[in-house]
Amino acid sequence: MERKFEQDLGGSHHHNPCVEIDMEIHKVETPPKRSSFQKIKNRLKETFFPDDPLRQFKGQSSKRKWLLGFQYIFPVLQWGPHYNLNLLKSDVVSGLTIASLAIPQGISYAKLANLPPIVGLYSSFVPPLVYAVLGSSRDLAVGPVSIASLLMGSMLRQEVSPTQDPLLFLQLAFTSTFFAGLFQASLGFLRLGFIIDFLSKATLIGFMAGAAIIVSLQQLKALLGITHFTKEMGLVPVMSSVFHNTKEWSWQTILMGFCFLVFLLVTRHISIKKPKLFWISAGAPLLSVVLSTIIVFVSKAQHHGISVIGKLEQGLNPPSWNMLHFHGSHIGLVLKTGLVTGIISLTEGIAVGRTFAALKNYQVDGNKEMIAIGVMNVVGSTTSCYVTTGAFSRSAVNHNAGAKTAVSNIIMAVTVMVTLLFLMPLFRYTPNLVLGAIIVTAVIGLVDIPAAYQIWKVDKFDFVVMLCAFFGVIFISVQEGLALAVGISIFKMVLQMTRPKTVVLGNIPGTDIFRNKHQYKDAVSIPGFLILSIQAPISFANSNYLNERILRWILDYEEEEAAKSHSDLRFVILDLAAVSAIDANGVAFFQELRRVLEKKGVELVLVNPVGEVIEKLQKADGTNDLLQPNNLYLTVGEAVSSLLSSMKVGSSSHG
Repeated sequence: MERKFEQDLGGSHHHNPCVEIDMEIHKVETPPKRSSFQKIKNRLKETFFPDDPLRQFKGQSSKRKWLLGFQYIFPVLQWGPHYNLNLLKSDVVSGLTIASLAIPQGISYAKLANLPPIVGLYSSFVPPLVYAVLGSSRDLAVGPVSIASLLMGSMLRQEVSPTQDPLLFLQLAFTSTFFAGLFQASLGFLRLGFIIDFLSKATLIGFMAGAAIIVSLQQLKALLGITHFTKEMGLVPVMSSVFHNTKEWSWQTILMGFCFLVFLLVTRHISIKKPKLFWISAGAPLLSVVLSTIIVFVSKAQHHGISVIGKLEQGLNPPSWNMLHFHGSHIGLVLKTGLVTGIISLTEGIAVGRTFAALKNYQVDGNKEMIAIGVMNVVGSTTSCYVTTGAFSRSAVNHNAGAKTAVSNIIMAVTVMVTLLFLMPLFRYTPNLVLGAIIVTAVIGLVDIPAAYQIWKVDKFDFVVMLCAFFGVIFISVQEGLALAVGISIFKMVLQMTRPKTVVLGNIPGTDIFRNKHQYKDAVSIPGFLILSIQAPISFANSNYLNERILRWILDYEEEEAAKSHSDLRFVILDLAAVSAIDANGVAFFQELRRVLEKKGVELVLVNPVGEVIEKLQKADGTNDLLQPNNLYLTVGEAVSSLLSSMKVGSSSHG
């Protein structure tokens, strides 16, 4: 059926020519019928299996299916059979390079978590071996990370003192790691990875920057030589502790610490400016440890105010499954600590893996990564390791060093193993100040000012969320700052859900196209028509608001448009193209709106409802009042064309 879209937009001051456009009126098709079981099955598939992991098994023989299944569970079986000497050469170089960074960082991060330094090295040995078998990223270098270390140390210290009861503190750390791994692996097995998406980019940038500053402030104890330092993490108590203990400042510690900090920052700057010189910043921490240890040993500086690590145990990871606590008064603490550190470390690990996968044009399976990182932490908790994940600094070095496969993690682990077996006595005279300098240099990159500026330009609300996370971490606490930012992000999401956008559409002159009048200044209203676009699903959360908002639009029209065009409102057209779903409240909203408009002598017209919407309206609308042919159209242009024609016919027959 063809009709003409005729629009007379004559005004009192000027005359616009009549627009005539040939229009073919298309019928709105109802979707093919599906059973409730099919609908539920499709919804579950899209929710939990959007990547369709079983696609690769279709049409394969039984033997091939078994092989693909093992390769899916153990990614090492995919690239292992094709491994060659050239790949090994690259992985050995990158593995040794990240080991030079992992050893000093492991010791440093363990101290940040209030754990014995040796635990940091244990955590750089077993977890990389597990990840090499289960992980799907070629570039991820796993081990302890600063933020998870800070979180674990600060959360456990709220109830247990690491100095007064070090054994219990260590047991709780291992138990928290077990629960973190269990939670991470469960997310992967149950394919609930979308849960970590609640940590938005703005939240993470603010949280990471705030945590980086807190971590750096904590290092003032080592860099200034203070012995009586606050146990609190906030900015105010830390700075108060620093300036109330000026008598404890050691000029020898400050001088040596400042020199090594400047050296590490300069090497970091060089590697950022010239990525090919990545080995300079990668080797600088280990070189700093060696030089500072030699200086302390030769000058006997430990007797002149410079604190040292002291004797470290020699040997490989002792088993720790007997140290896991699944009962007692601290079970709530370890569950909470495991959950928070698990989410943060998982988010960081997957983000880092995907970043480098994009650079090398390969895919990282998020659910497999969750399982790999989770199993890695569960195994780690039974072998004297605390929570580990993919670290950005080590992964960047691994990538720049030319890593080809996860074998680089194995090389790193073997290097750490050799260190644990034979080189531990060499760290006895390593000063704590150099560990503090290493940590500051590592976390300073987490303060991403360009990203913060970009968020400010793009979305001011997200910028507020970022600031809440940042200041919450600095002034309240690490976990409460994170919770505050997540809460505000969820509030924003709820706000968008309960207050969806509705816009008035106008016609682009000379076309049958209708667009937002606020965005397109040339778009003009059609006399007698109020055309609205609803841009969100309609549910119990927003149906009342939409009803009130549309009635307000009608009042605005009656006050403004009617006065200008001397035309009463005849039709309210709702463009439903962006309404992806409705519930029972949504159906009631349409029925109620139609009744209200009928009393006003106005017709409700629906345009382009999607399959689910039209299906539910059909089932609920027993009399088919909502879905009559003259109230249901495929496009706004067709609706206006058809209704204008019917108005002309009606007026001519009346005349």
